[in-house]
Amino acid sequence: MVKAVVLGAAGGIGQPLSLLLKNNPLVTSLSLYDIVNAPGVAVDLSHINTPAKVEGFLPPNEGLKRALEGAEVVVIPAGVPRKPGINAGIVRDLATGIATTAPKAFVLVISNPVNSTVPIVVEVFKKHGVFDPKRIFGVTTLDVVRASTFAAEAVKDASLAAKLVVPVYGGHSGVTILPVFSQAKPALPASFLENKETLEAITHRVRYGGDEVVKAKDGAGSATLSMAYAGASFVEKVLRAVTGEKGVIAPTFVYLEADPVGGAEIKKEIGGDVAYFSVNVELGPTGVEKILPIGKVTEYEKSLFPGALTELETNIKTGASFIDGAKL
Repeated sequence: MVKAVVLGAAGGIGQPLSLLLKNNPLVTSLSLYDIVNAPGVAVDLSHINTPAKVEGFLPPNEGLKRALEGAEVVVIPAGVPRKPGINAGIVRDLATGIATTAPKAFVLVISNPVNSTVPIVVEVFKKHGVFDPKRIFGVTTLDVVRASTFAAEAVKDASLAAKLVVPVYGGHSGVTILPVFSQAKPALPASFLENKETLEAITHRVRYGGDEVVKAKDGAGSATLSMAYAGASFVEKVLRAVTGEKGVIAPTFVYLEADPVGGAEIKKEIGGDVAYFSVNVELGPTGVEKILPIGKVTEYEKSLFPGALTELETNIKTGASFIDGAKL
């Protein structure tokens, strides 16, 4: 019995994400919240013949509180595309609702900019005295999905796309995104890995894949369907771990103190003292069980880390300072 909640369920990401979660057999209760249209989305989804019971809530009559009561997994895709200032306020308010109603829930943050919105959630939880670093996640799965897809395209092997996994570290925007093609499983051809021009082009494409979507949509939208797919994939892994499966590994932007030993190793590997980093983690019933080391990277890949760290430090500080002194 798992109750999942989607905050921002009527939006471009929220609707397809809610559909995918309704189709997940591990979800038995699905609660949808948004400032408009959530009840309609819920009724629409409730006609699908899968077990999850769906309810929709709006702000009136303590809708957020009612949506969150009993929540075990809360996913936050809420926000306005490419409006970081607005999204910061939205995430702050939703985080306050979670901290006061469902403080033990696993919180999965999709709302951008993730490098700043995750620290916002953490600082809100700290102010309410309910912070558990093992239970708050930034969803960076789309970077892995893109890196894997683009690499398969580059080596002209369509059959590889479904099974290829390219690890991505760092953060979830621009230069903070660090795809490590040398660690791909199954391994990519040496001819690909040794071609610096190709690597630079694909690294850039992974980092700015969102721009590609916005341009293709003539500025009328951003990445919604691919993000919903990636978000549902991460939720699936959290649910599997929560329900007892062992050895579940997933990429996520986390507070490194979630695993002090593993976090210290990451800081040593990257040569920086950032509080958050996107890494592979082993998930368990309480959330982050273990932060896994990055391991061996190529000289080219290593050269990308300093720029990422500088940008990440700024992003993290921006998010944390948004909550400093705020009355919640």
